Amino acid sequence: MANTYTSLHYHLVFSTRNRERWLSPEIEDRIWSYLAGIVRENRLKPIQIGGVDDHVHLLLGSPPTLAPSRIAQLIKGASSTWIHRNFNGMDRFAWQDGYGAFTVSRSSLDHVVDYIQNQREHHRLRSFQEEYLALLHKHGVEYDERYLWD
Repeated sequence: MANTYTSLHYHLVFSTRNRERWLSPEIEDRIWSYLAGIVRENRLKPIQIGGVDDHVHLLLGSPPTLAPSRIAQLIKGASSTWIHRNFNGMDRFAWQDGYGAFTVSRSSLDHVVDYIQNQREHHRLRSFQEEYLALLHKHGVEYDERYLWD
């Protein structure tokens, strides 16, 4: 083959440090929009971004040159700085150190979009911890419970 063609989609999930409830409905649209801008600025394609007070979900398309670890680093670093500068009283805001990154097939994109769009409703029945554990199990990710929440 003369060229390289890829279709890479990731579902990233990360919470605020200690799962503190910083991302209120009053400011979430501005934050989701800013996250989308960071994604575009780094040659990624934002497909759906959303979440609730203590965590965020990003569904994005990626070039093969960016590792999920670098994507998370770029998004979390730039957004944290922006949040500190643009929202009064959020100078102690921080994202958790870790993240979840799950591959999504093209045929499952619509399902993940719906899932992210319905986060507030979804979390009336399930905590972030329950949701995150379910994602890890669904994707067959091994983890050590001792290091999962710190």
